Amino acid sequence: MSKHELIVIGAGPGGYIAAIRAAQLGLDTACIDDNENLGGTCLRIGCIPSKAMLESSERFHEVQAGLEVHGVKTTAVELDLAAMLKRKERIVAALTGGVKALFKKNKITHYRGRARLDGPGRVIVSESGQETALEARHVLIATGSTPATLKGAEPDGDRIGTSTEALSYDAPPKHLVVIGAGAIGMELGAVWKRLGTKVTVLEYLDRILPGLDGEVAREAHKLYEKQGIEFRLGKRVVSAKSHKDRAVVECEGDDPIECERVLVAVGRAPNTRGLGLETTDIKLDKRGFIPVDETYATVAQGVYAIGDVIGGAMLAHKAEHEGIACVEHIVTGYCHVDYDAIPNIVYTNPELACVGRTQEQLDEAGIEYRKGVFPFRANARARTLDQVDGLVKVLTDSRTDRLLGVHILHARAGDMIGEAAAAIAFAASGEDL
Repeated sequence: MSKHELIVIGAGPGGYIAAIRAAQLGLDTACIDDNENLGGTCLRIGCIPSKAMLESSERFHEVQAGLEVHGVKTTAVELDLAAMLKRKERIVAALTGGVKALFKKNKITHYRGRARLDGPGRVIVSESGQETALEARHVLIATGSTPATLKGAEPDGDRIGTSTEALSYDAPPKHLVVIGAGAIGMELGAVWKRLGTKVTVLEYLDRILPGLDGEVAREAHKLYEKQGIEFRLGKRVVSAKSHKDRAVVECEGDDPIECERVLVAVGRAPNTRGLGLETTDIKLDKRGFIPVDETYATVAQGVYAIGDVIGGAMLAHKAEHEGIACVEHIVTGYCHVDYDAIPNIVYTNPELACVGRTQEQLDEAGIEYRKGVFPFRANARARTLDQVDGLVKVLTDSRTDRLLGVHILHARAGDMIGEAAAAIAFAASGEDL
């Protein structure tokens, strides 16, 4: 039986960053993942490939429709989707290979296979019918999340799929129906709209981008509609079925929608299946997440959890920060994550980037605040870019002027939000920013 000081289950951003930091701090560290290519959903089939496709599709769209105003004329613009997909795969391969190199550099033992707990401090790795038993004083669960399912609209891997399939269509669909108007649905809907697809977004709520600031999301909604994305809000999808070369989506009280493909993007669910939690005292909460304390410790001695599997914002950089904090606590006894300073970005065009609290959250908490809103149409730099859509919204404490939230809707929002995140982390005032 192999023994380590720390075993990390899952090699996504939370897991591999935690493993690297633990090794840097001197722990004999192992990491278990069932994929040969390290990096988890984010690097392989999520964040990174989607951003690659967003960037490429935006370049294609700009050459088609956005350069004449700059005095640049183009002719005979063609889409080479195969080349676009190959570029995405090259980026993924480079980054997953980079993680592998970091594991080697930091002397982290990589076990390939599915891991399950066999009581605290003991982990079984299963691969191709073979089982390997491992022991460690500390075990960190970083298994992430999987696409949530919708009853009646289960993915079939063909006409009806998740974000994984939507990142690799072999041709732009004539008509794509997106179920869910969250970040994943809006980003992938934007990719295929730019490449010539008719996109219809169905959302159960009466707004898009739930959880983000309502005022900014409403403005984004208007801009997405101007780009040609069709929205049907307040719609309850009851079924999505494949029929040979097409799919049919049915909503409660509405006519069926025929399309070529369906993207089910109704959120993500914690990945705890087969983890062997029943061999410990760990009980999932009512939403299926693993409960932890402020040091990311579970009720089981020596077992910790971070990232999507514990809830909160399902963001790669949140999981990374939690992983670092967790292993540093194991080694040093100190642990802190400032959740108010973790930014979130929707990479459409314009981008929607935010950090801190929304106006709705402040209202609900009864916090008195001041609000400042400024349109980019009145900003000189935005005009030189010919990117005048959007606004910036700043929320500060009405008594102390301390920054409480910053929300930006603009083509460069993701580049700018870092300043606001740093300001909030250092308890800056609105005047400081």
